[in-house]
Amino acid sequence: MNDQSQIRVLCVDDHPLMRDGIGAAIRNEHDMLLVAEAAGGHEAIKAFREHQPDVTLMDLRLPDISGIDAMLAIRTEFREARVIMLTTFEGDAEMQRALNAGAQGYLLKSLPRRQLLDVIRKVHSGRKHIPPEVAMHLAEHVGQDALSKREVEVLQTIALGKRNSEIAVLLFISEETVKGHIKHILEKLGASDRTEAVAIGVRRGIIHL
Repeated sequence: MNDQSQIRVLCVDDHPLMRDGIGAAIRNEHDMLLVAEAAGGHEAIKAFREHQPDVTLMDLRLPDISGIDAMLAIRTEFREARVIMLTTFEGDAEMQRALNAGAQGYLLKSLPRRQLLDVIRKVHSGRKHIPPEVAMHLAEHVGQDALSKREVEVLQTIALGKRNSEIAVLLFISEETVKGHIKHILEKLGASDRTEAVAIGVRRGIIHL
């Protein structure tokens, strides 16, 4: 099979072992070709420009910018770019963000290698792929109000152990406004207190510790 008929793949992950594993799997497939690897988001954008692969495997969390931001930058320049997000994490907020940003697939790194290869083929053929467990997480929160950008900032500072007065100073808002944001955060997340709100926020990928 010549190069023209192979699926050209770019692999983006900051863990060398992960890249090696994916690279080995792709090299064993007669219909695939690993054209480039990248360890960070900026490197991924540069590699995409240079190689313009058919499918990009993009780690969600990278050391410089997030995989979602790297994908957005790529898709702004190359509207037809097909990107599969890879993650160890099942947070629905990040999944929703990735899919809204144009990801064609979303996969957990724990999946069998054979399934990864099947999804590469599926996405290359123009179809989307969301695993059942991912779809289930998304469905759990359908119809719920998402936290606003400011509410996410407040929740992140709560996770750092900041008091209301400290949050007010950090975000240049009044303490009364902070209290209002916290009230809305608890309501939207269905949390009984600040600690539970942080736990839910971390689990769903709304904030990171």
